[in-house]
Amino acid sequence: MRKYEVMVIIDPDVDDRQVNPLIEKHLKVITDAKGTVDNIDVWGRRRMAYEINKKPEGIYVVLNVSAEPAVVKEMDRLMTIDEQIMRTKVMRPDAH
Repeated sequence: MRKYEVMVIIDPDVDDRQVNPLIEKHLKVITDAKGTVDNIDVWGRRRMAYEINKKPEGIYVVLNVSAEPAVVKEMDRLMTIDEQIMRTKVMRPDAH
């Protein structure tokens, strides 16, 4: 298993109370495949450097997970399909 850091930008139209359930839904892919969720850091609403989908801000969430590469790839694919999520970025903090 490898450690990953996943930056997620959620559509600002999503209610703040819906952010955690939305993230949990996607993290189920990791936990179902025997991976672990090490940390969930919700940064909240932030102004972006440039507009995405004509929206100047987004809700930022940083996830730290440990899982197999294929599992993280599948979670990222599902997040890309989800209309409530505007962007995702998967990084390996140990790969320099």
